[in-house]
Amino acid sequence: MLPPMPVLPPLGDAVPQRGNAFSRWFGRTLLRLLGWRVVGEVPNIPKCVVIGAPHTSNWDFVVAMGAKLGMGIDVRFLGKDTLFRPPLGWLMRRLGGTPVDRSVPRGAVAQAVAQFEQHERFYLGLSPEGTRKRVEQWRTGFYHIAHAAGVPILPFYFDFPSRTFGLGPLVHPTGDLGADVARLRAFYAPFTGKNPELG
Repeated sequence: MLPPMPVLPPLGDAVPQRGNAFSRWFGRTLLRLLGWRVVGEVPNIPKCVVIGAPHTSNWDFVVAMGAKLGMGIDVRFLGKDTLFRPPLGWLMRRLGGTPVDRSVPRGAVAQAVAQFEQHERFYLGLSPEGTRKRVEQWRTGFYHIAHAAGVPILPFYFDFPSRTFGLGPLVHPTGDLGADVARLRAFYAPFTGKNPELG
């Protein structure tokens, strides 16, 4: 027997929104079929960097897209350029993706900051781990983007044992990279990805 349709948090008028009744239904149905729920609130602000962890499986993307579509929130994301090649490149762009050449060290940061400057409302989603493999240190591009653009960071998490997609409290970059990242990692510590050995 399927679980009930998940109840998703409503969005305030300052939050960038995208989609229609069908896409919202599709997102909620996807979460329902997978047995996931969404907890927490989306702050009513026009701009932020959204980060998700622990990222240990391709299922993370599926769950995040279900939540994104279900809520009707317009979160753009950067992805490695190989994901945007045929046959699925068009779909990645349709879902809000922008290809990035990772061989250019600071290109992604400058490109992202420019996007914040060009839009009145803009949410950018990133994975601080940068890969599904186990990493000892996060990539800090998300932090440099948020600090340079003058926007807060909104963390969300995947907790596979409880099948919970959760939204955390805003973190405002202070310029102290080490302290701010340590605070974010402490927030994520209780949550478990699909493949814990990679988290």
